[in-house]
Amino acid sequence: MAQAIQAAGGHSVVISNGGPLVRHVERCGGKHIALPVHVKNPLRWPGLRRQLKTIFQAEGADIVHVRSRVPAWLALNLAKSMGIATISTVHSRFTTTSFLKRRYNAKLLDAGQVIAISNYVHGLITSQYIGVEDRLTVVHRGVDTVTFDPAAVSQARIINFAESVALPEDVPVLMMPARSSSWKGHHILLDALAKLTDLRFVCLFVGAGDGKAGFVKDITEYAQARGLEGRFRLTPVVDDMPAALMVADVVVMPSITPEPFGRVALEAQSMGRPIVAFAHGGAVESIEHEKTGWLATPGDANSLAENLRAALSLKPRARKAYAHNARAHIEAYFSTDRMCQETLKIYRRMLAKNQKNSAAR
Repeated sequence: MAQAIQAAGGHSVVISNGGPLVRHVERCGGKHIALPVHVKNPLRWPGLRRQLKTIFQAEGADIVHVRSRVPAWLALNLAKSMGIATISTVHSRFTTTSFLKRRYNAKLLDAGQVIAISNYVHGLITSQYIGVEDRLTVVHRGVDTVTFDPAAVSQARIINFAESVALPEDVPVLMMPARSSSWKGHHILLDALAKLTDLRFVCLFVGAGDGKAGFVKDITEYAQARGLEGRFRLTPVVDDMPAALMVADVVVMPSITPEPFGRVALEAQSMGRPIVAFAHGGAVESIEHEKTGWLATPGDANSLAENLRAALSLKPRARKAYAHNARAHIEAYFSTDRMCQETLKIYRRMLAKNQKNSAAR
């Protein structure tokens, strides 16, 4: 978005606690200001608000766009008091039964325009909160189709990744890229793999190797108890995800709790890799069943196994068709360029509305 704002003639200022993407913001001509806007201690908020007010004034802010709850509590009321247009993006489910947590979450919906990253998230918001629907728009998340392009990945990068995980040759590769959280579905995938004893494969749990020692031990023992010893690898998070995906014959996203959207599904399809996921959450919006991937019955290891079997059994011609369909699907509906352009439309609409209101006053 910083790059898109700059390309559209605007000036992008990103305020965050920092991280690896700072250099990308600055490289495209945007500005990054380091501020601990992630701090949840309310006692520190007044001081942070004073700093934000100074920044908004110095930068001549026309729009303030927040993307999580603490920044919403820090910036939305301040921006409104300064006559600045406000926008928020809801990336998570933030479902809760606690009154205090509901109030804390609801602050993200106080913006002049609210963006939900999927129809699933849109439905969750409108089912829990009233008075927001007329300010709520769905803008699906996007994937960088330039970075995640099979044609852009060199053979050397693929070999480097394969060697880094000691990948055996001539064995079909299943890949589950996910952080080490139980809701991501590591256990149910292992249950499904145990039902495919007649098929050759190795499954890479990318990212699971960075989990806590207890998590790694549990997954390893769970897999071994199901007769999968030697048929799986737990690897750390990888720096070159496009190259990692190139070794995958099938990518799996078996989240047992619905994903608000699911970036893995987009990245896999952009790389022309068949994707298998459960038919809930954002997955049903980004995956076309039996065209760009497969959608299994949620929480059903038997259904997951059947769909994995179908994906692993693809003949070369059918695999090529899936790759073409998946790539075209992402380029048409889920690219970062499309996401940015849809967001810029909202920016322009909010600016015009703000200018009209200012003229009326």
